[in-house]
Amino acid sequence: MKKLVLLGALALSVLSMQAFAEGKPLKIGIEAAYPPFASKAPDGSIVGFDYDIGNALCEEMQVKCTWVEQEFDGLIPALKVRKIDAILSSMSITDDRKKSVDFTNRYYLTPARLVLKEGTTVSDSLDELKGKKIGVQRGSIHDRFAREVLAPKGADIKGYSTQNEIYLDVAAGRLDGTVADATLLEDGFLKTDAGKGYAFVGPAFTDVKYFGDGVGIAVRKGDKENLDRINAAIAAIRANGKYQAIEKKYFNFDIYGPETK
Repeated sequence: MKKLVLLGALALSVLSMQAFAEGKPLKIGIEAAYPPFASKAPDGSIVGFDYDIGNALCEEMQVKCTWVEQEFDGLIPALKVRKIDAILSSMSITDDRKKSVDFTNRYYLTPARLVLKEGTTVSDSLDELKGKKIGVQRGSIHDRFAREVLAPKGADIKGYSTQNEIYLDVAAGRLDGTVADATLLEDGFLKTDAGKGYAFVGPAFTDVKYFGDGVGIAVRKGDKENLDRINAAIAAIRANGKYQAIEKKYFNFDIYGPETK
């Protein structure tokens, strides 16, 4: 059965390639301030897992992709006004966002975590967060989670445009910590010099209400053509090994998560 599914995905991908080959370039929105998923190299080019996955998908579909940089909270508005055709920027699939955009199947799945001073104790009740200043990226799923779950526990939630700005204020002592994607926090902060003395604390957060069903690629509501083609390409790179090759460049674990039925 699995072989039939993979063959079907590959066949659909071939059809998608043919359909896209003569089409217009696909404009993909991305925020390049979210390492290791997307960030700027010293020469100004975009690098990261999201960027590599997007290029692999475009290659699979045989379509020219144009990357459009945008702050995260401006990505959905840019999609709606047709400045971009798709969002590939670690955007979690949530019911709230589904009201504004359509999502492809997921291309990765990771939990959210809190980062505070190493040795800080935070129980499942989260009561220890009272009075703590917690930075979150505005417009992200972690923003809503922090304001609806952590704030009632007494946490002082501060909104920022980018996660990198949060790291600077945590390192400078203006924030006690942050809540964000666990992989992002580990690679973008904890493994850096600025993150020394900080650690994951408390439980992992996976509530579907806030964190959805993984991370997907957003397209405009009703854009079934792009939705189907990108889904076919995701299935194809999972089947032909290109996804796994990219994954190994950035992570030492299966970031895709368990297969769903």
